[in-house]
Order: sequence, then C-alpha cells, then structure tokens
Amino acid sequence: MPTIRSSRVVVGEELRPATIRYESGQIVDVFDGPADKDMGDLIIMPGLVDSHVHVNEPGRTQWEGFRTATLAAAAGGTTTIVDMPLNSVPPTVDHDALEAKRRSAHGAISVDVAFWGGVIPGSEGHIPTMVQQGVSGFKMFMVDSGVAEFPPLGLPSMRGILETLAGEGVPALVHAESADHLGEIDQTSSYQSYLSSRPVESEVAAVTELSGLAGETGAAVHVLHVSSADAAGIIGGGPLGGETCPHYLTFAAEQIADGSTLFKCAPPIREAAHREGLWEALGSGAISMIVSDHSPAPPELKAQATGDFLAAWGGISSLQLRLPATWTGASARGYGPVALARWLSTEPARLSGLSQKGSIEQGSDADLVVFDPDARVEVRGSDLYHRHPITPYEGMTLRGRVVETILRGEVVFDGKPRSGYGRMLARDD
Repeated sequence: MPTIRSSRVVVGEELRPATIRYESGQIVDVFDGPADKDMGDLIIMPGLVDSHVHVNEPGRTQWEGFRTATLAAAAGGTTTIVDMPLNSVPPTVDHDALEAKRRSAHGAISVDVAFWGGVIPGSEGHIPTMVQQGVSGFKMFMVDSGVAEFPPLGLPSMRGILETLAGEGVPALVHAESADHLGEIDQTSSYQSYLSSRPVESEVAAVTELSGLAGETGAAVHVLHVSSADAAGIIGGGPLGGETCPHYLTFAAEQIADGSTLFKCAPPIREAAHREGLWEALGSGAISMIVSDHSPAPPELKAQATGDFLAAWGGISSLQLRLPATWTGASARGYGPVALARWLSTEPARLSGLSQKGSIEQGSDADLVVFDPDARVEVRGSDLYHRHPITPYEGMTLRGRVVETILRGEVVFDGKPRSGYGRMLARDD
C-alpha cells in the first residue's frame, strides 16, 4: 500500500510527524514511521474543499467551465469544489437543471465536484426532489443577483423556505445584503462611490434579519462572503454560520485605485479595519471558513478599458490562489497550518455534507495537498488555469507554493494539473 510522510502533517488539531497509508483511494492508517515517499518538512494538509465556486456551465461556459475550473482547483491544492447554482443557464433550481449540470461535468473534471441547489421565486416545490438528488444545500439572494434568471426572495417567502430546509436537514446559503440600504454609484470610475453604494449597513441589516429567521425556524443558515467586521460580530453571537474570502482578507479599500474594476465584487472589499476584524472573527470562530467565491467573467465584462464600476461584472477569480493568498495573511498574523486546514478544508467539507473530505484520518478519502509554506511566488495570470487568467492579485508576491495535490490517492498536480480524475459527489450526511 502506498505511503507518504512529512515531519509536519495536519492531523485533527495537531501538526506532527506522520505517515499516511492509503489504498483504493482511502486512508487506511495514520502512524509515525518510514514511507515510500518522504516529503521532508513540507506541510501535508487535507486536500482543500472550496464550497463557493461559480463554474457557470452550462450556459455561460465562455465565462468558465468544468474543465478549466477543476484544472485551476487542482493546481491550487483543492481536491473538491461545490458548484453554485448560478450563473449557469439554466440555474440549478430543479431536477432537470441539475441533470444538465451533471451532464456538462461528466468526463470534464479533474477534481471532485458536488453541487448546491438554488431557490428563486416559484421554485420552492423542487426542494425535496433536489435533496433526494444529493445537493449539498440551497442558495438564495436577498438582493439582485446580477443575472435575470436568478431573482431574489422576499423575507416572507424566505421564512417558509427556511422551515422546509430545516425539515430536510440541509443548510440555507444566503447572499446577505438589504436592498433598503443600497445606493447609487454617483461617479462610475470611483471605487469609493462603488463602496458607498453597498455600505456596511446593508450587510448588517440583512444579517440581523437572517439571525432572527434562523432562530425562529431552526434552519442551518450560512451567510456567504462576509465582508464587514460588523456583520461578523452578529454571526458570532447568534444561530448563524458564516464564511469570508481571501480578497476581503488581503486587500483594503484604501489601496484600491479609481477605475480598478478587477477588484469589484459584492459585497465590496472594505477598509483595512474591516479586514482586520474578519481575521479576528476567524480566530475566535465567529467565521468558520475561507472560500474563494470564484466568480469569473470574460475580460471585456470587467470593463477595464473604461474603469466603470457600474458596468463591470462583480466577481473575483481566485480558485487557484486561495491557499497562498490565505497563508500569506494568516502566517503574518500568527496563525498556523492547523487553523489553515480548518478554514480551507474541514469546515467547508462539513458545511457541504461531505464526510469523506476535509480531514486526514482513517476512512477518509486520500485527498492531500503538499505545500511549501516558506516559498514566495509571484502571481502571473499566465500561470493560472481558469479560463480567463485575469486577477487583482497580478504581480503580488504570495507566500506558500503547492508542490503536490493528491485526489483519492492519485497525483492530480505536481507542477502541472492532470485531467480526468474527478468524480461527482452527493451530500452524505
């Protein structure tokens, strides 16, 4: 049986010397002893799980696609992604749409893929069938999603949906901004104007409403892409779960120049004080995970030529960069590999109901990422595997380099990603 070891392996809540033995794609033993492959003092962690990825196929495959997205995932140490129900056409809100999604992914994936369902007005009746089909849970919006085929829900509808999801035992994922607090972009090339149009108050109002609904319905409500320290504080004191993203933990509004539309996302990247508050929320456990919210688009949709924040698509592509971007900020603030594995692997797997993923222990899938925590790597778009290699990280030097990615015992990246090893997954808890 193959074995791999390092002097630094994340096993549960410990970083220790360990050898991992695996067979038929599963870990059969974790012990301290010699191995076929000794990685020295490189860090071995559970393969990353990214529970917030917009693959956009079918329908907007010119934006991304399963082949390119999963190659980028493998190159970034991610062994499992969970695909969002938008911006594909049709959106994944019923049985037929989910089957279309699976047909698109068949034979095209280099890492394992699970799926979120979505809920839009009128699609509530499809929830039980989609749960039986194995979706990990359901996403919904409280404000305009940016695409016409995925409209938002009102609070009265949301209450009933949360009651249904509580009964089904699957989580509700919510884009939490309140339309009542959104404003206009007065100067379309001004980042400050864009930021002011989606203020902290919008996120706080939405999260406050969600906290009340979660308490009343008993639903497992997960707040997506938390961008403000204020919202994180509410999540940490209530019945909600939450995530944040590398771009909120890396960048700060004060550093974003006017016209820099590559930085546009929703909610927006806020001031440095919010960035530091999010790191504190991760340290306290108020926010439990860091996911990419990989939301790519063709370069022309980012309106770089005009610098128009009103016209630009709001989304940041960072699927391949999640590990080094997070490690760069985490290590500078005193966090170590154990916290990194929790945020990037264990907690996203738990949310998605994928019990075989996110940990190095007997019986888990042999999904591993080997990385050099001290390497410095300059980000170049030409090194990225997602379809359109544009990124606000361009030219930055990040800490940490993925050396090898292993999916169910098969090497899917060792300097170059290898295609065809992925499987489609269903929620299993």
